[in-house]
Amino acid sequence: MTTTVPPREVALLRLVAQRVAGPPFPDAAAAVRGLLAVQAQDLPGALTSVALRTADRARAGVDAALESGDVVRSWPMRGTLHLTPAADLPWMLDLLGSRALAGAAKRREVVGLTLDDLERSRGVAVGALSGGRRLGRRELLTTLADGGCDVAGQKGYHTLWYLSQTGTLVLGPPEAGDQAFVLLEEWIPEPRRLAREEALAELALRYFRGHGPATVADLVRWGGTTVRDARAGLALVRDRLAAVDADGTEMYLDPETPDRLAACRAEAEGLHLLPGFDEVVLGYADRTCTVPAEHADRIVPGGNGVFRPTVVTGGCAVGTWRWTGTGARRAVVAEPFTAFPDGVAERVPELAARLP
Repeated sequence: MTTTVPPREVALLRLVAQRVAGPPFPDAAAAVRGLLAVQAQDLPGALTSVALRTADRARAGVDAALESGDVVRSWPMRGTLHLTPAADLPWMLDLLGSRALAGAAKRREVVGLTLDDLERSRGVAVGALSGGRRLGRRELLTTLADGGCDVAGQKGYHTLWYLSQTGTLVLGPPEAGDQAFVLLEEWIPEPRRLAREEALAELALRYFRGHGPATVADLVRWGGTTVRDARAGLALVRDRLAAVDADGTEMYLDPETPDRLAACRAEAEGLHLLPGFDEVVLGYADRTCTVPAEHADRIVPGGNGVFRPTVVTGGCAVGTWRWTGTGARRAVVAEPFTAFPDGVAERVPELAARLP
């Protein structure tokens, strides 16, 4: 049976599905497994996004998951950096990476690289990292250059992206505020390898459980997959999901999410500060239940692709926030889209100070 719900209820259900409200995940590895992938081109923001969904709300726990190898960072889908469970990355690259690689030839032409250039870099990288060695981004680029590889300008970024996209490199352990590159086959000794049909089912099930209520179009946008593949995956797991109807659109979710919301509705409706690029905002093709369309440009000014941190109350973004200054002069600035509801502005500094 499909239950009819208003858009505001969809927003609250999403907060609970993602564990921003309600019982948190026990640790960082569980949080990343629960969401399958967490947008992570802004690494500090991604660490905070994961930590605020965990029981101890500590970024140290996310660093520990990266150091242990339970969580890694790579380009599993849409050519965009994400944190993923280490064991899941290989099948995600197999399933979703081909679409990103399809457009790589044109990019290689623009930056001036050939496949032979990239294979030469692969050989140098494997030689430098074999045996459990790890190198930061700058160190690895220097090593590639010393090995006769042209990594000047955008060639360096594209090379690291390509070698990661094709399963040789992965960003693993913390390294001076970033992460070190390691060899995927050494860092992920027990990868999950799924047949295509299994992978489509796994992608759909875990996306809808960790992000739902969401639509097929949301899955297509999030995973960078095709409508046909998204529908095929959903068909394989439909009997393990619930559905709601929001303004005539069918959405899918974990059957337990509505009961979890009922148990923590006051918390879900309360005030939340989210980092930029958080999955609550970026995890959907249609995010209007959380970010009103008329205010979307306030979160991504000029459509520049840089998502600002948001102030959320009642399930809806009502403004943005940011830190200014350093040391004793550090302060949080919150900017409402129109006017903050009563009491919100006063609580923002307190919540910002408590963020992981």
